[in-house]
Amino acid sequence: MNILILNGSPRPNGNTRKMIDAFIEGATIASHHVEVIDICKKNIKGCLACEYCHTKGNGVCVQKDDMQEVYSQLTEAEMLVIASPIYYHGISGQLKCVIDRFYAAAYPQKPKHLKKVAMILSSGDAKMYDGAMFSYKGDFLDYLGLEDMGVYTAHGSENGSPEKLDEIRSFGASLK
Repeated sequence: MNILILNGSPRPNGNTRKMIDAFIEGATIASHHVEVIDICKKNIKGCLACEYCHTKGNGVCVQKDDMQEVYSQLTEAEMLVIASPIYYHGISGQLKCVIDRFYAAAYPQKPKHLKKVAMILSSGDAKMYDGAMFSYKGDFLDYLGLEDMGVYTAHGSENGSPEKLDEIRSFGASLK
């Protein structure tokens, strides 16, 4: 399976990245192909709400920035993993810009191979996930109709713990 991970963390060695690396280890053992796009290293602007993609563009965004790499990877992805630290109950702002730009990628239909989605979240507190979960359910499960493969969270002392990383590694290895 081709898996695309959108890493919304600006920290190259932070808790979110550790969770991503554990997932990749497991998914690779299970012979999946995994690509990671480090969103915070990209020049991706927010959606302009210009409707070009839904009118003249036939699903192509008018903006020509690093989002083109995400669009390209989405065409082959069978599974999407959204990974982010939690900032003010939601995903990082950089990742939110990418999610908003899915508006073009999902028109006139979602990417043809994309069937599954999962989310990996890191926070300081267990009660911080409401905004991210609202986006996950609304944007990916309901709007795009993707199969829910699970949400994996770590908060406080769970971040970076061997037990939590083993859980995420096992998740990656269990994918079929």
